[in-house]
Amino acid sequence: MGDYTIQISTKLIDQLARDDEKVKRKARKPKPKKKPTVQPHEEPLEFPREPKTTSLATAPGWPLQPPPMFLPVTPSPPPPPATMPEVEAIRSVLKESEALLKKLENQETGARQELSKRAKELHDKEFKLPYQKPMPCTQERAGCLECYKTNAKDPLKCAEAVKRFEACALMAIKSTAAKAD
Repeated sequence: MGDYTIQISTKLIDQLARDDEKVKRKARKPKPKKKPTVQPHEEPLEFPREPKTTSLATAPGWPLQPPPMFLPVTPSPPPPPATMPEVEAIRSVLKESEALLKKLENQETGARQELSKRAKELHDKEFKLPYQKPMPCTQERAGCLECYKTNAKDPLKCAEAVKRFEACALMAIKSTAAKAD
């Protein structure tokens, strides 16, 4: 940003001093615009100067004010490091708290992993199907059923298959009764 100055013309100061009177303006007719041309032998045209400024002290009704002071815009400097013992004590407590927080977070992570592991083990034990013994005499039963399907009109031809199935079933019953004792 650059430096700025404000200049007040005498006409404006007069208008502000007579704030109770309304200034009537006359309508001006617009003048045709002419472009200034510079000819090689003539001197260049001078541009109008800024309106004259007057000292604020000469205007009636205005208090005397010192001229404005322009200061560069700079960020405020960082605060100096505090060396008070109270601040140092607070900082040490803060460091201890942060170290304790890290330790507790590590413990929480370990406990969470252990809990997940144990929950999985319990779930696997609880919902695991026990070992089921195969059904005895499945082959003999299947043979008997097949024989009845093929010999539907003459089931007496399946007597031999039925006897094998019956013998197998009796042996299975005896073996389970012996294990129970």
